[in-house]
Amino acid sequence: MIITRTPFRISFFGGGSDYPDYFRQYGGAVLATAIDKSAYHSVTHFHSQLFDYSIRIAYRQVECVSHLDDLKHAPFRECLRSCGITRDVEVNYTGELPSFTGLGTSSSFVVGLLNALHSFQGRKLEPLDLAYEAIRIERDVLGECVGCQDQALAAIGGLAVVEFLPDGEIRPHPVILRGDRKEELQQHMMLFHTGIHRRAAEMARRQMSRLSENTERIRALRNQVDQGYGILTGQGPISAFGELLHEAWQLKQELDTQVGPPVVCGMYHRARTAGALGGKLLGAGGGGFLLLFVPPERQDQVRDALQGHHEIPVQIEAPGSHVLYATEGIVAEEEILPPLRARTQFAD
Repeated sequence: MIITRTPFRISFFGGGSDYPDYFRQYGGAVLATAIDKSAYHSVTHFHSQLFDYSIRIAYRQVECVSHLDDLKHAPFRECLRSCGITRDVEVNYTGELPSFTGLGTSSSFVVGLLNALHSFQGRKLEPLDLAYEAIRIERDVLGECVGCQDQALAAIGGLAVVEFLPDGEIRPHPVILRGDRKEELQQHMMLFHTGIHRRAAEMARRQMSRLSENTERIRALRNQVDQGYGILTGQGPISAFGELLHEAWQLKQELDTQVGPPVVCGMYHRARTAGALGGKLLGAGGGGFLLLFVPPERQDQVRDALQGHHEIPVQIEAPGSHVLYATEGIVAEEEILPPLRARTQFAD
């Protein structure tokens, strides 16, 4: 048996510039952190000749099938196919937070599943290669309109600036903070669920279809990555980070009329009135989780202003996808797969 844990993520700045449609022309970058809420996968071998099925997967539903192509859950099916596993396997998934909420859960699912399946076969991939393979499956195989930051953060973990180069290379740069600065950042973060679930890919596809008119806005969002990094690693007041988030909020509203629906904009306005310095609707917009940057002394007022919306406490800088448990002898650390990144292509 193999059990893996893979973090979800919070993105602060640069969203939109991590889509190949943009960064293959201009380059992109995000400032983001993995958080302590995670996806868990377990993979177990069984003797299918004793059962009336050869593959069993469990998520919100349970599927027991005799042939790989009969699986209805496409990411499960294509990850198994990519790893060459076609029978005698049971895979279970549990997530600490729901899908379609802006925390990169779908990409964490794929990264974690690939890590579990490769480990189950006695192989170890480097973190970035897990990200590249997940991107290939999501974009090229499943045809999803997704960016590339979620897979990278799920695989590498931590707090990082992640660059996306025009040649397709992903280059992470860990952000090293003083202990007191990290604690200050942590103490200012509040996360509330808007009560709206949506498919980010649909929102992203609409935004990318308007790339020509949004190019300058996305470039401005990408430039805020450098500003945010400077604030976090500098000596000035951290309140500037919240104010920069508010600037990004205003820019994001210009990308698409549906980025901030009335319910979300109402939440944000009430939070700002109660003392929030800034905030971000996580993911491509439309719903999901709302991140707020609030001085600790004003957080009770913000909670009062957002009564009825569930608050989720999170910790930043969680580790990337890793094996929590392995039956002795399954994971052969010396069996390192050759780099995938040279073979990875980003479809336009």
